[in-house]
Amino acid sequence: MVDEIVMYGADWCGDCRRAQRLLEGRGASYRYIDVEHNAGAREEARRIGGSTKIPVIVMPDGSVLVEPTDPELAATLDRLAIR
Repeated sequence: MVDEIVMYGADWCGDCRRAQRLLEGRGASYRYIDVEHNAGAREEARRIGGSTKIPVIVMPDGSVLVEPTDPELAATLDRLAIR
C-alpha cells in the first residue's frame, strides 16, 4: 500500500500527458516516475501493471490503473475522495 498517487509514464506518451492533465486539473498530488530514463522504474511498472502499457497509476489504497480512460481515472479519484 502506498500513501500517495504514483504514476509511471514517459514524456512521449499521450495517455500519460492526458492523465497528468486530469490529475493536475483536480488538484491531486502525485509522484511522477519517468520509465523512459530509468530501467528499474520501467521494470517496476511492468511488474505492477502486468504489461508494457503506460501510464501505470498506483492509488493510495493500492489499486492500480493501467492506461485508464479519463472517466476511469476520475471515477477512481471520486471513489477515494481525491479532489
